[in-house]
Amino acid sequence: MEEAKASKIKNVRPETLEFIIMYNQVRGKAFNGNAELAEILGFNSPSSITEIIKSRQNIDPEKFRTFKEYFKEYLGGEKPAVVEKKAEAKVFEGIPMYEVTATASGVEVYNDLNDAAPVGYMNFPGIEECDFALPVWGHSMYPYLENGCWVALKIIHDKKILPGEVYYIEWGDYRMYKRLLIGDSDDEVIAHSDNTTEMIGSRLKYAPFVIKKSEIKKLCLVKDIHKKHNH
Repeated sequence: MEEAKASKIKNVRPETLEFIIMYNQVRGKAFNGNAELAEILGFNSPSSITEIIKSRQNIDPEKFRTFKEYFKEYLGGEKPAVVEKKAEAKVFEGIPMYEVTATASGVEVYNDLNDAAPVGYMNFPGIEECDFALPVWGHSMYPYLENGCWVALKIIHDKKILPGEVYYIEWGDYRMYKRLLIGDSDDEVIAHSDNTTEMIGSRLKYAPFVIKKSEIKKLCLVKDIHKKHNH
């Protein structure tokens, strides 16, 4: 039960609750499954619908408006003929890019991504399965992640960690990019920084530290890196 609660988002928005109620009303009548609904609403994957229904993420207001319009006749009105075109296959426009201060040094206060609006979309081959993109600020993960580059991220909902991979994590009041290693106990991981050259006196500036797995609020695997060009 505790693990299930931890997977819920902090603030379920009113339109998300309304969507969940309407979804259960028309499922099996207006559409056969999440794959069909995802295509109608323009989601990249049926799993996006599942995450909303399980209250793990909020629905985009525009997609909720599309849902209400498209299934109007099942919800107490007529379905406009114009909206029929929404059911056509939608070209992948890219993953949303959020201009939030995601620091590699781990000193920034945590902000909820649900409160941020996309500043654009990242679209190139190989990132279709990713969920969103964030910039990197700081130097703790250099040379793997350079200050100012953009990172394509895939949300790991089951919180399973592949030791040695680089992740974007949100825990406590912080967010950061770290290479996660196996801890001394099953409920711990070691947050390691690739930059092991910068020192403060005789100590590493970016020393490794231990994080409890249960304290990780969001876990995202770094799937691709778009480094800025030097001119």
